Amino acid sequence: MSEPRDPRAHLATHEVTNQAEPFGDIDLWRGDALVRGCAENAWALADVGDTARADHAAHLATFGAAAGAEDARALGRLANENPPKFTPFDRFGRRVDEVEFHPAYHDLMALGLGGGVSARAWTHSDGGHVAHAALMTMMGVADAGVCCPRSMTYAVTPALAASEWSNAEWRPRVVAGAYDARAIPATEKAGATMGMAMTEKQGGSDVRANATRAEPLDGSADEVALVGHKWFCSAPMSDAFLTLAYEDAGLSCFLVPRWTPDGKRNAIEIQRLKDKLGDRSNASSEIEYKHAWARRVGEPGRGVRTIIDMVHHTRLDCLVGSAGGVRHATALAIRHCEGRAAFQKKLIDQPAMMNVLADLALESIAAYALAFRVASAFDDPKQADFARIATPLAKYWLCKRQPGAVYEAVECHGGAGFVEDSGLPRLFRQSPLNAIWEGSGNVIALDVLRAIGKEPEVFEALLAELENFAGQDRGLDALAAWLKDAPSSGALSEPGALLFAERAALALQAAAVARLVDQETFEAFTTLRILQPSHLYGANADNVGRERLIEKARWSA
Repeated sequence: MSEPRDPRAHLATHEVTNQAEPFGDIDLWRGDALVRGCAENAWALADVGDTARADHAAHLATFGAAAGAEDARALGRLANENPPKFTPFDRFGRRVDEVEFHPAYHDLMALGLGGGVSARAWTHSDGGHVAHAALMTMMGVADAGVCCPRSMTYAVTPALAASEWSNAEWRPRVVAGAYDARAIPATEKAGATMGMAMTEKQGGSDVRANATRAEPLDGSADEVALVGHKWFCSAPMSDAFLTLAYEDAGLSCFLVPRWTPDGKRNAIEIQRLKDKLGDRSNASSEIEYKHAWARRVGEPGRGVRTIIDMVHHTRLDCLVGSAGGVRHATALAIRHCEGRAAFQKKLIDQPAMMNVLADLALESIAAYALAFRVASAFDDPKQADFARIATPLAKYWLCKRQPGAVYEAVECHGGAGFVEDSGLPRLFRQSPLNAIWEGSGNVIALDVLRAIGKEPEVFEALLAELENFAGQDRGLDALAAWLKDAPSSGALSEPGALLFAERAALALQAAAVARLVDQETFEAFTTLRILQPSHLYGANADNVGRERLIEKARWSA
């Protein structure tokens, strides 16, 4: 599965020259100064203890070597080239509703779950969310598709705490860090994965428009039979799902296992698998509940409140995943341009290309800085208000930035980047997903306005973060002043939601670079993103230290 051994470069008609060397095995922790620096500074910001930091670093070093190995990347390629297949019935015509995956998918799932991608934040609470962010970015290098079920399994843990029974029965399974692909009851497994099924055809993000009903079962206060459909159920082979349905008390949250407590297949019928733009290694489906057994999690009629923490954590993964995608694409572009020459110079030494690569490097560095800054707030209870506002802002901005950055990396490769075996087409197809999952741009921007309107303390947390850097840069000062004046200027209105979200995210990103990177990169960021912004990558990057930015964004083997 690795690169072919000793390929022939001296051919009968020509000699193969002027090609970048393949990466081979990449040590995604020891060989990536950017992720190490951001993680270390984020742990310091969250006041994580020395022992916990050393333990996380050792774990990440082991995982980074495994996820960055050439064989792991080959598994990602195989899993995407051989997408999942739906089997509705067995050979006798009995309903089974199973999805068959290529073995590479299962190997990747075992790698990530065994490496603590879903569990470490909960089993190692001191600094665990920063470690989780690092694990997610490294796992995405092997394959981003398998990160979807990992993210849901990670994010569901706070919601399970809403009921004693779910916390006692299901939480130990989802934090076990073990993968079992068999279609058997979760009670027979060492670990479990969980999905979510929220949206319906008529509602989408407006979950209160849902039509699925929960019919009470005789003799039980919280067990129901669900009747209805879900338009998007990702990872349908998960062991259980959180879902929303109406009962007499209102919209409630329910846990729906794939197997009922008496060991029978639950009445969850997969209608079809989605034929998606990207994320093709992972299955996403449309399902129907045909009197499926479920049990309520949380209070009756408080379903949205029950899942809100889960949404908060999946949004963290969206922004972390987008930062990782930008990082991956940038590293590939730098590698290619270091190894290929045109017009008597290496591409990386051509002034125009140097501008583009430096701008991409800045995008990559700043994305990591903001992602790890937000993750640090998840590790510090005192920063809960900041996490509440920074998470949707960072998701809005980083997820929207990813497709443009990945495209630019494709163009840096020229025609080679348009070919599947470069890996870039898969990165590009994947790039819009995180901006759509857990709320598209408009939904996120409006959520920011609602949070500020209902919780004034989150707006104060935003301003307080920026106040730490008052007087250090006139561009950031101007942005901070505009944001502070937003309530009185009318900027906090629905028509102005996108502009407010963009400017607030830019200001937070500048502050994150100052906190987690260094002064030189902070000045480069405010120059190219606030004071002298251009519409395209590289147009004005000769105004900053290009070589040093590129050096910060390199991967070493």
